[in-house]
Amino acid sequence: MSQDVIFLTEAASLQIKEMMKHNEEEGAFLRVGVKGGGCSGLSYGMGFDHEKKEDDYSFEQYGIKILVDKESAPILQGTKIDYKQSMMGGGFTIDNPNAIASCGCGSSFRTATEAGTPEEC
Repeated sequence: MSQDVIFLTEAASLQIKEMMKHNEEEGAFLRVGVKGGGCSGLSYGMGFDHEKKEDDYSFEQYGIKILVDKESAPILQGTKIDYKQSMMGGGFTIDNPNAIASCGCGSSFRTATEAGTPEEC
């Protein structure tokens, strides 16, 4: 397993730092993971955490400390997280090279080895 499981773009890191500041979460970890659900079976989770667990992979990019749990790491390996601004507002985009199917909402996917638990969007 590569030390850096996921890769943040500079745009994503700037937005995450802005969110940390706005939510008074400076110094928190950014936790990225995968859980069952969504129309394709798996969905992404991203949030702030103050505790590193024993089985977490941890690494740092653009000054942001990132945590990925051991179960999510192989599914997320090589994933790129970007932030795109448009006329309709902004949002994070997740480019996972392991995903073989995704649905219209963009946050649900499955891989060749992990089908998850599909449900309605």
